[in-house]
Amino acid sequence: MTDQPDKTAIRDAATIIVLRDAATRPRVLMGQRGHSAVFMPSKFVFPGGAVDAVDATIPLGRAPAPTARTQLAAKALTPPEALIAAATRELWEETGLLLGHADPRTNAFEAPKGWRGYLATGHLPDGAALDFIFRAITPPGRPRRFDARFFLAEAEHLANDPDDFSRAEDELSHLQWIALDEARSFDMPFITEVVLAELAARLNGTAYDGVPFFNNADETSRFERL
Repeated sequence: MTDQPDKTAIRDAATIIVLRDAATRPRVLMGQRGHSAVFMPSKFVFPGGAVDAVDATIPLGRAPAPTARTQLAAKALTPPEALIAAATRELWEETGLLLGHADPRTNAFEAPKGWRGYLATGHLPDGAALDFIFRAITPPGRPRRFDARFFLAEAEHLANDPDDFSRAEDELSHLQWIALDEARSFDMPFITEVVLAELAARLNGTAYDGVPFFNNADETSRFERL
């Protein structure tokens, strides 16, 4: 008899917030999860998902800022580079949008499964284009638990049309750019609302230093800053 997998084990995850029109009327890219999804069914969320083992094998086109790398590495076993790669892959898979740095090294190695379409564009994940702004661990008792890192990217860094979702897979529906002042009218998880509040604070200059971390690794919920 084999042991059953622990469905509540905490998995590393990476989520990406793509922002456009920051100086006028800020909008973020979101989509709706399927109604039959085990985790957050029917909710509007940012593109993102679990980190795959293969993500750690993908080199970055440009490294993240030193401060961001230090914050990503704090209280974590997963390398920052793997988290950045995962966020980039999830954006590509779920929206068809390409965020990366053109790099000839993509021709020097065989692309692993899950990365072939992205690497065929001639790009590698661009750590310098991502800002690490939030981290949260799903509380105990949920059907799935993730240690999620939230990254922020400017839409101007995308290498393709920000309104073209024709290459997206079907995990998210109703992909759209949502104005921050309208976001609360959408059905979204509580933690997504908190992240949007942090983003708004960053945009208006009232955010505190450091990266907020909702640490729910055990029964004691802790709010920390990295």
